[in-house]
Amino acid sequence: MGSLASCGGGQPHTPRGTENVAVNRYIWAASLDVLDFLPVQSADPFTGVISTGYGTPPGSGNAYRATIRVIDPALDARSLQVALQSRSGPVSIETQTAIENAILARARQLRIADGIL
Repeated sequence: MGSLASCGGGQPHTPRGTENVAVNRYIWAASLDVLDFLPVQSADPFTGVISTGYGTPPGSGNAYRATIRVIDPALDARSLQVALQSRSGPVSIETQTAIENAILARARQLRIADGIL
């Protein structure tokens, strides 16, 4: 009788779909908004990783792709990691910082729109 209880290691079962997502939802949504010109290849809110294919921003002739990691539930710059690449290689740190700042600014807008401060 006791053998069945020991099979699960004593951990309670978490029903599918009720897992906790440990990423900031505003940064996640803002990343998708700001980089909406890039085709999403994969997005996993449980690991916080969004990978895109190449896309061209409006008004530009350069194609870019990105990997975005939302690594913390806080609405904070350290919660976001962006790796942006053009067809000729990694972009300048200034371009990458500008994208990160745009994502964080959009995340703050989304949070304010929700009325949560």
